[in-house]
Amino acid sequence: METTSMGTGRQLLQTERFSVEEVWRELPSGGRRTRAVIRHPGAVVIIPMVDEDRVCLIRNFRVAIGRPLLELPAGTLVPGEDPLRAADRELIEETGYRAGQWQPLPGFWVSPGILDERMHLFLATDLVAGPPAREPGEEIENVVVAWDEALAMVRRGEIEDAKTLIGLLLVQSRRQP
Repeated sequence: METTSMGTGRQLLQTERFSVEEVWRELPSGGRRTRAVIRHPGAVVIIPMVDEDRVCLIRNFRVAIGRPLLELPAGTLVPGEDPLRAADRELIEETGYRAGQWQPLPGFWVSPGILDERMHLFLATDLVAGPPAREPGEEIENVVVAWDEALAMVRRGEIEDAKTLIGLLLVQSRRQP
């Protein structure tokens, strides 16, 4: 496969959490392809196992779609931040739980056709309950469910959030004999 050069054109938008850039790529044919790309520092997703058979999901109001979703706790990295440190921070912030054990799992690209966000996935166990430290304006509620019920919710289409589907199904694939 022939490699081609990638260049950055200009910044189109800068926000607190992401930017949008116009980038170009020289094609093997000699042409140029230009795209708008969302630049994101990455994020963490946590599968908090309350015990062997229960997982803590959150009901989180999402402004982009105008309603709450059932999700795994997650959060955006500060640029250059260690993902495990961010996972610890986000678990406490969103659920109040503190993890005694952390296991990194394979990460994934969220939507590489338009976005460079990589999600780092962690399994959190040996949890100790405590008060959450939610940001002002966050509409989040803990929803602790049996593991089998979480999987049934996936099958029934009650869990629609992609990072949550990936996290639950990846852990389930490792739990099966």
